[in-house]
Amino acid sequence: MIRKLFTKTFALPAALLLTVSLMQNTLAVNADGGSPSGETTPFDPVEQDIRSLQRAMNLGQTSAEALVETYLARIEAFDGAGPALNAIAVLNPDALADARALDVERAREGPRGPLHGIPVLIKDNYLTEGMATTAGSVLLEGFMPETDAELVSRLRAAGAVILGKTNMHEFAYGIETVGSAFGATLNPYDPTRNPGGSSGGSAAAVAANFASFAMGSDTCGSIRDPAVHNALVGLRGTQGASSRHGIIPLSSTQDIGGPLTRTVTDLALALDATVGYDPKDPQTAHSVGQLPASFSSALSPGALRGTRIGIVRPFTRVDPEDEEMALIFEAALRDLQALGAEVVDVSMPDLDDLIFARSEGFHVLTYEFGRDLDAFLGQYPNAPVQTLAEIVETGRAHPAVQPLLEASAAFGPEDHADYLDELNKRERLRTALLDVMARAELDALTYPTIRRQAAVIGTLQPGDNCQLSANSGLPAITIPAGWTEDGLPAGIELLGRPWADADLLGWAYDYEQATKHRRPPKL
Repeated sequence: MIRKLFTKTFALPAALLLTVSLMQNTLAVNADGGSPSGETTPFDPVEQDIRSLQRAMNLGQTSAEALVETYLARIEAFDGAGPALNAIAVLNPDALADARALDVERAREGPRGPLHGIPVLIKDNYLTEGMATTAGSVLLEGFMPETDAELVSRLRAAGAVILGKTNMHEFAYGIETVGSAFGATLNPYDPTRNPGGSSGGSAAAVAANFASFAMGSDTCGSIRDPAVHNALVGLRGTQGASSRHGIIPLSSTQDIGGPLTRTVTDLALALDATVGYDPKDPQTAHSVGQLPASFSSALSPGALRGTRIGIVRPFTRVDPEDEEMALIFEAALRDLQALGAEVVDVSMPDLDDLIFARSEGFHVLTYEFGRDLDAFLGQYPNAPVQTLAEIVETGRAHPAVQPLLEASAAFGPEDHADYLDELNKRERLRTALLDVMARAELDALTYPTIRRQAAVIGTLQPGDNCQLSANSGLPAITIPAGWTEDGLPAGIELLGRPWADADLLGWAYDYEQATKHRRPPKL
């Protein structure tokens, strides 16, 4: 397996592993790098945000190389030992060399910006130079185009260290994170449960502090659902906010890339480096003049004061089993009110027809997958497979994914009219949402990101509320909102108007700072 090859390359000294193991219990470090007793303590990056890491590097308390070594040691300790989280697909053989070069550059010229020397992980559907890109499938094992996805290129330009690639639900076609290439990723809060998907490897890795942050992609919940299950922050931006170029597609209409982070501040810094117009992706032309100079400028306590937020009740309770997450959501609503937001119920009678009447809201992505994948692979004559039909015929996809691939491959010319009707419904849904918000003078809508806690490995994950944002193209952010009785994370989602991405970050920051629900797993 590719992963085993590169993990072997990074086998680390036992002394370093022991040092990191000891460091995990030393999370509180003074700003000057010393312990409360005045003794010198090794800098520990666990749960540190990007600004703290940058400050420590500027003060000489750590370096990009030391951060890479520490994260690699954590990966060695927790991703390859029992129970292994199995979040990492492949490690970058050049990560240490890249980090050393960035340290030299810092010493000579100063940092490029907030991400200089910051180790990050990339979902395995992003093309990444020097590493295989398999989308979690054995059918693409060994696929190594000599190029980067646009968002990876932007991260490199910002000075980030690409640490490796993360496991994902095969072809991004599901929300549990299983695949034929690397198997299942486990939830760091309970290894008997899934981490969400399809960006589950990215989310589990960030929750377990294998990197500062990780990149994921969202077609219908694939950033937001794993963010909830790992007590992280995730934004599905307004469609067109960031480039899809070089990301293996699931649906060209709904795909969007973005970061998974432990804090809203880190999300803002990662977005600053990655969003915006890319001539290789015409969809991003819509973003011109719509995005802030810096998302960080939107982050301030008190941002929620005076806002009006509408509750989408049909997304709160569908089945009796949704009750636990619904109660956590209602507690989050009280927190929003305490922070000065006015929370009101809204009526949306047409949701069933506009979203769920055909294929439970997944018709567009199911129809587009084969066509988009074939077009993507057609750009790479040396790809191990060239078409979805060829992939389906092998029967080698994960058993949980194979039927979905077959469903996409089964569409024919006679289904085109239904597809066009669903595209039309997307515009009608968008208009309906904006009309509801205008009539009630709302700034945002809210609902639980997902109505159930993480499901047991090997079972399907119920309760997804991904469609409202994905099927309308409107931006939505999820923030940690509390914990179940089993000690598993829950999340609340805010959906805004087109290009209200920065506003969403501001409201999420205010909520995050007041409630502080994020806590790391006990690995």
